[in-house]
Amino acid sequence: MTDAAGHWFEPLADHLGDAYLRYSFTKGTANEVAFLVDELGLEPGMRVLDVGCGPGRHARALAERGIEVVGVDISRRFVELAARDAPPGATFLRADARALPFDAEFDAAISLCQGAFGLAGGPGAPLDADGEVLAGIARALRPGGRAAVSAFSAYFQVRWLEETDTFDAEAGVNHERTEVRDASGAAVPADLWTTCFTPRELRLLAAAAGLVVDAVWSVTPGDYRRARPSIDTPEFLLVAHRPRAGERVSVAGHGP
Repeated sequence: MTDAAGHWFEPLADHLGDAYLRYSFTKGTANEVAFLVDELGLEPGMRVLDVGCGPGRHARALAERGIEVVGVDISRRFVELAARDAPPGATFLRADARALPFDAEFDAAISLCQGAFGLAGGPGAPLDADGEVLAGIARALRPGGRAAVSAFSAYFQVRWLEETDTFDAEAGVNHERTEVRDASGAAVPADLWTTCFTPRELRLLAAAAGLVVDAVWSVTPGDYRRARPSIDTPEFLLVAHRPRAGERVSVAGHGP
């Protein structure tokens, strides 16, 4: 694990704590997990990696279905919250998603709601830093293992740019000045840097990471479905797999 100190997200997570789960985008866990179980072909006894697990809402819901889940997050506070009273089969580790310590250990991997993928940009970060996260996810999968990774839509972000946003067209990173509140309601100012993507960029990054692209869907938190990419939803969901022996990596993802 690399040293997580200095990553802009960690003090933000420390302040939020379990108040993170009050945000509206965290309320769609049941829909998201049901979709992922079907889309990734998950079954009891399989082993899943949740990258950027936050307080563990997806990992815990999957574990309740009999799936073994390892959740990792850069925030020590979030890892502690996720591990508290966790169901059997769910374990949580503090790790940097840019340097995942796994090699061909999982049947599937997820990274949702910008828990890790999409947060590697920001001050001092190299261009396309999120490629490191995707490469680590690919490496963690067994041959044939499948991944589902959500990403902010660059189309949607620019279309609905707000006064508190500044969009870096070269890096594809949106900088938002806002405030976050802890469980007591205490607010602190916050700077958020979120990398945004087009479907084509996701396909190219996946191929560079050694993944075969199965699909890119247009999704909204809490409303995951097989919908072709559009400019009307805030996120895309990349679905891909690690190639089996002899399988060629391709950037072409199918639609419905």
